[in-house]
Parts: sequence; C-alpha cells; structure tokens
Amino acid sequence: MLSAEQGMAQSSRKKAKADRQASVPVQAEPTEQEKQISEALFLDGMKYFMLEDYTQALQLFQKAYTVTPNNAAINYKLGEVYLLQKDPKAALPFAQAAVTQKKDNPYYYLLLAQAHAEQNQFDGAAQAYNSLLQNVPNSDEYLFNLADLYLSQARYDDALNTYERIEKKFGALEQLLVSRQQIYLRQKNIDKAIQEGEKLLATNPTEVRYFLAQAELYNASKKTDKAIEIINRALKVEPNNPFAHLMLSDLTRQKGNKAESEKQVRLAFKSPELDIDTKVRILVDFIRQLPNPEIEDIALELVDLTIQTHPEEAKAYAVAADLQTLVGQKEIARNNYLKAVKLDDSHFKIWQQIVLLDAELSQHEAMVKHSEEALELFPNQAVFWFYNGTGHLISGNFEKAVKSLEHGKRLSANEAELVTQFNMQLGDSYNSLKDYKKSDEAYEAVLAQDADNEHVLNNYSYFLSIRNQNLPKAKKMAEHLVMLHPTNPTYLDTYAWVLYKNGEYEAARKYLEQAVALSDDATIVEHYGDVLYKLGKQEEAVSQWQKAKLKGEASAFIEKKIKDKKLYE
Repeated sequence: MLSAEQGMAQSSRKKAKADRQASVPVQAEPTEQEKQISEALFLDGMKYFMLEDYTQALQLFQKAYTVTPNNAAINYKLGEVYLLQKDPKAALPFAQAAVTQKKDNPYYYLLLAQAHAEQNQFDGAAQAYNSLLQNVPNSDEYLFNLADLYLSQARYDDALNTYERIEKKFGALEQLLVSRQQIYLRQKNIDKAIQEGEKLLATNPTEVRYFLAQAELYNASKKTDKAIEIINRALKVEPNNPFAHLMLSDLTRQKGNKAESEKQVRLAFKSPELDIDTKVRILVDFIRQLPNPEIEDIALELVDLTIQTHPEEAKAYAVAADLQTLVGQKEIARNNYLKAVKLDDSHFKIWQQIVLLDAELSQHEAMVKHSEEALELFPNQAVFWFYNGTGHLISGNFEKAVKSLEHGKRLSANEAELVTQFNMQLGDSYNSLKDYKKSDEAYEAVLAQDADNEHVLNNYSYFLSIRNQNLPKAKKMAEHLVMLHPTNPTYLDTYAWVLYKNGEYEAARKYLEQAVALSDDATIVEHYGDVLYKLGKQEEAVSQWQKAKLKGEASAFIEKKIKDKKLYE
C-alpha cells in the first residue's frame, strides 16, 4: 500500500509524462492543397530527373518531402537520386521509409538492397531481397538477384539453397545448372560439378560447349577415357568443331597416341573457325619446346596451315618465321617476316629479325635494303644503322658504311655494348679507307671495354702486320688471341702471319701447320707456302701455293709465285 507521499510522487510522474507526450507534435495528415503542391513539386523534379539534372531534381524532391514526408514515391525518388550521386548512406533511410510506407512495391526493396550493398552491408541487402519475396506476390524472379548477391560474397551454401528454391519454382533452367556447377568448381567439388554437367548435357544435347566443359572436368578427374568419349559425342554433333579437335588432340597425346594427336591438331588448324590468336598461342607453346626433333615436323606443318587459313594476318607469318628460325630454316623465315611487315610494318622486333637473318644468311645487299626500309619507320633505332653500316662495309661501300656507323654510334651513346659493336665495324671501315688513325682509335676503344674481343684482336693485329706498324703490339694481341682460342685456324693463321712479319719463320711454321691441319682455307695454305719459302723449302712452298690456287681464293700473286717459284708480296 502506497503512502500519501509516494502516491503524490507517482501522480506527479504520470502528469509529467502526459505533459511530454502532449508536447510531441503529431504529424498531421496533409491537406488536399498540400498534396497538390507536393505533387506539382514532385512532377517538376521528375522532369529534371529525366534530364539527368540530379541536383535540381533533388532540390524539388526535398521540397515535396517537407510537405508530404510519408509519400512512398517521394522517399523512393530521393533514395534513387542519392544513389545516383554515389551517396548510399544518404539513400538508405529514404529507401527504408519507402518500403515501410508501401510494402508491395518490388522496386522499393531493390533500392533498399542496393543502398545496403553499396555500403557493403550484405546481410541488410539479403534481408531486403527476402522481405521482397515474402511481401510482394509473384516475385519469385528476384530469387536470382538474391542468389547473385550470395554468390558475390562467396556465401556458396546460401546461394545453393536459393538455387534449390529457384529450381522448385522454375525447373532445371540452363543458367541455373551452369551457376550451380560453377559453385561446385569453386568449392573444388569436382564430382558434384560433373553431376551438374551431365544434367546440362541431358537438357542441351546440341550445345557443344557443354560437352567441351564436361570433358575438361573428366580430364581434371584423371578420367581421360571418359573425357575422350564425351569429345567424340561432341564431334558427332559438330564434326568440324576445331576446339573439340584440339581437346581430343591433347587427350590422345596424354594417352601416348602421338599419331592421333597430330591428326586431330591438324584438323583443328585447317579450320578458319579456330581464330588466329588461339593458333598463335599453341604455336608459341611449340616454340618454347624447340629445339626438339620429335615435334619439329608437326610444328612446321601447323605454321603452314596457319598461313593457309589466315593469309591476310601478319601474325600468322610472324609466328611461322619465329618457329622456322629456331629449326634452321632461316631464308624461309626471313621471307615470312617480310610478308608480315607488308601486312603490318609497325613491329620493331620483326624488322630486327629481318636484318639479323640477312646478316646470318650473308646477304649484305638485302641487309642494306631492309635496314633502309626499317629506318624509314624507326629512324632513331641505332640497331638498324648498325646493320645498314655493316651491309655497306661488306659491300665495299666504305664511306657509306662510316656515315651510317658513326650516326648509329651517336644514337647509342648510353649503351656501352652497342657502342662497342659500332667501334668494331668502324675499325674495319676506317682501315679500308686507309684512315688508320681513326681505325686504330676505334679498335682501342673496343679493347678498353673488352680486352678479349676476338674480332678486334684478330683484325687489329693482322692489319698492323700488313702495314708493318707496331709489330710488337700486333704480336702481343695475336698471341693473346691464340691463347684464348687455341684451335681456331683463322686466329692461328693471324698469329703465324704476325710472327712471319716479325721474321720468326720457324715459330710461324709451327702455328701454320696447326692451322692447315684444321682448315684448307686458301689464304692459310698460301701463307703456309710463304713461310716454307722463307725457310728455304722452295718445292714444298710451290706445292702449297698450288693447293691454294685450286681453292680459287688465294692472293693476286699466286700464279706468279707458282710460275717463278719465287715469293712475291
């Protein structure tokens, strides 16, 4: 029982509460006039919304909201505009209000789900979809949205459960089977994925892509025979499908049936439906395995087939040339590179391969021509000036050689190795122009960077001996060269010739005997004869001169030496 004071206190609290409640304004129902004003503002806002002027639309929607805040459509459009302005946090309360005010409009739930999702509130988004499905009649189509949401969050079990609800409503839809299979694959549940694949084949018996995917799954499960069976079923549906032939090629190769594997890959490459990029990827894989005699023949067949089926594709000729270069078919490769640049001349590396192969084929005129064509496209690429200068050097156009080489050398000032290459050729070019000072400077520049450079050690020492200049230096370089390369007949001959010029005939004979045992080059044989003559062995010398003459590459004095049995230099 309350005391008098307690009763008075309780009565006072009730009165205070009643007073507070009375002070809270009650939202009055808008008048007809207010509704009309709100509707007019809303319609004006919609005009700006349709024009994508969202700032102006938002202002009008907000004015309409102040008049009729419980209007679901206005709340919806406010939420939508905020989302379009990338402000999902501001959009969320309006989307929630729209759903509260009108529970049977699916678009309001979709807006709410989006506002949650864009804030990474995925549980809230899922709840919005579930509320939609519960409150909006005939809304089962939105199960797909819910499943996609779960899938994006890797909530695979929830997604699978949703797919079950979809299947009960709509049946075993194709996309449903595909999506479920993808989940099983992500869960590494290959057996379940295969089961879904079999359902796909049963419901889509003419879709070859599903046969190919199923074969891949069986192959991943190490059921190669089953995979081959599936591919053969696919080929009954589409006998010329190149991707089926490619897969069958791979599967039969795994089984050790090389002949069948090669047959199937040929069938794939004969098809113009197999795109050029796929063919190039396969050929690049062959290139990575070269040199390999076991695959060379089929690889060469495939590049020919690629060109036949894609004659207007530059990359067909380029990949063919890459492969042919590796197997030693250099001239065919160079010509295919030329065909590639006729179709597309923009690839620096292809032009580089062309002039490199010109050099390796000793086709110096072609090297000049092709390097000039490349320089029209790439005038600042030093490498093309190098090949141009080298081509002119070999052709005997020494002044043109020097001009190109000096220009290229300036372009490659920051590339020490390339500068060395230019100086090597400049040494030879200036020597041929009898500008010995610049020749020696170029050679010295190379040796300062690479004291073991065999090209310079050989040519520099030989040219000094020919000029009878600085023979001690020439001997030192030639001796070092032979120490580095004791079985090279050209270098043995150079050293022997420097010794000869130094009057060391017996030592020269020793190295020339080693050289002629390794090579029957006319110059080496003639030099051997010269040394024998200096050692008083006239008949032996004449015999060696005669051998050199038979080679057809001896000096201009060879016939006079033989006729007079005398040494001429």
